[in-house]
Amino acid sequence: MSKYIAYLKCSRCGKTYRYEDKPLTCSQNDLGRLDIYYDYEKLKEFYTKEYVEKNPLRSQWKFFDLLPPKMEDNIVTLGEGGTPLIKAERLARELGVKRIWLKDETRNPTGSFKDRGMSVSVSVAKEFGFKNLTTASSGNAAAALAAYAAKAGMNVYAFVIEQAGYGKIAQLLFYGAKVFKVRGLGEEDPTVKLMRLTYERYGFYPSPSFGPFNPYQIEGPKTISYEIVEQLNWKVPDWVFVPVGAASLLTGVWKGFRDYVQLGLIDHLPKLVAVQSSGNPPFVRAFKEGQDPFNIRPWPKPHTIAWGLEDPYPWDGDGGITALKESKGDAEEVSDSLILKAMKYLASYEGVFAEPSGAAGLAGLMQAISEGKVGRDDEVVVLVTGHGLKDPDIVKEVAGDAPIINADLDEFTTVLKERYGLEP
Repeated sequence: MSKYIAYLKCSRCGKTYRYEDKPLTCSQNDLGRLDIYYDYEKLKEFYTKEYVEKNPLRSQWKFFDLLPPKMEDNIVTLGEGGTPLIKAERLARELGVKRIWLKDETRNPTGSFKDRGMSVSVSVAKEFGFKNLTTASSGNAAAALAAYAAKAGMNVYAFVIEQAGYGKIAQLLFYGAKVFKVRGLGEEDPTVKLMRLTYERYGFYPSPSFGPFNPYQIEGPKTISYEIVEQLNWKVPDWVFVPVGAASLLTGVWKGFRDYVQLGLIDHLPKLVAVQSSGNPPFVRAFKEGQDPFNIRPWPKPHTIAWGLEDPYPWDGDGGITALKESKGDAEEVSDSLILKAMKYLASYEGVFAEPSGAAGLAGLMQAISEGKVGRDDEVVVLVTGHGLKDPDIVKEVAGDAPIINADLDEFTTVLKERYGLEP
C-alpha cells in the first residue's frame, strides 16, 4: 500500500479533503482543482536516487510511491510511460542549438501522453468502486480512457468535439466506448457541458484530462518529469517546451519537477515554456497580459490544425501560470504553418512522426530560437505528445499522396524528377 498521500486541497478555496473520502470535485462547486499533497518527510526517509535507480524504467508505475491509487492491486496499466528521451542531433544542428532532446510520448500504448493520466484515473476509479465513466475530449484523452476502461471492464461515455479526427474516433469505437460527437464549440465547450450533466445526474465518474473534474489524472503526466531527470543522469535541463490546451500537462510537468525539488533530488526547476497555436491561444494571452489565473478569458472561436489543443478555456490555467512563474519560464504563440514545419522537421530529421498537437512544442522552440530566447549552449527538452496517425487527414493534406506509375523505368525517372525534384 502507498501510504504517502497526505491530503487533497482545492486550488481555489483551499478546502482540504482526505483521499479515503473519495473526493472528485470541490464541494464548494467553485471549479477548483483538488491538488494532491504527499508526505515528503516520510518519503525522504527512503526515496533517494539509489532507490529510484534500482528499478528499471519500464513504465510510470516505478514511481508508485508518488501516485494514487493507494492499493497496488488497483493499478490498471497497459505499460504506459518509460518513453525514450531521444538525443536529436540532426535537429539540433539544423536549429543551431547544442543539445535538443525529444521526450517521445508517441510510444505510449494508445499513441499519446494521455495514457499516463488515464491509467491513474481508471486505477482510482477502480479503487473507488466506479463502473461507469464519462469524459469530454478532443480525442486523445478519450481514446486513452477507453483503452484503460476496457482493460478494467468499465463503461465509457465519451463526448468529443465535432472536428475530432477519425483516427481518434476509431480508437474509441474499437475500445467499446459510447461515443458522441458534439456540435457547438465556442466560448463554452459543449463536450464539458454534457460530461458535467452525466456526472451530476447519473453519478458517472468524471474522467477528462483536466483537473477541476478529475484531480487524479494530472498525477500521471508528472512522471514525465521524473523520467527526464533520471534519463539525463539527474541533470535538470535549461528548458522544457510543453504543448498546451487545458494546461493540465503543463501543470503536471511542473508538479513532477517540484516533487523532486521537495525530495532534494534536484535543486531547481527548468524553465517551462507553454506553446499554443495562434488559432487558440487563451492561456498564452492570459500569461502575457497578466490575467487573473482563475478568470482567464475563453477564446471565442478556436480554429487550428492542432485539434488536441483546441480547448477554448484552459481549465488548469491557474496551475499552468504558477508553473511558468515559479520556473521563470515563458509562453509562445505559434502559427499553424510553423506547427506543420515542426511536424516535417521531426519526421525528416529524427524519424519521429507527430500529430500537429504533438509537434507544437518543437514549433515553440523554433520560434523561441528565432527570437533569441534560447542560447546555443542551452540544453532543451521538447515534449512530443501524440502520434502522427492520430490525424491522418491533416497528414495527407501536408504530405500529399504518392504518385502512381507503371512498372516502367523511364516513367519512374520522369515522375521522380517532377514529383520529388531528384534524379537517380
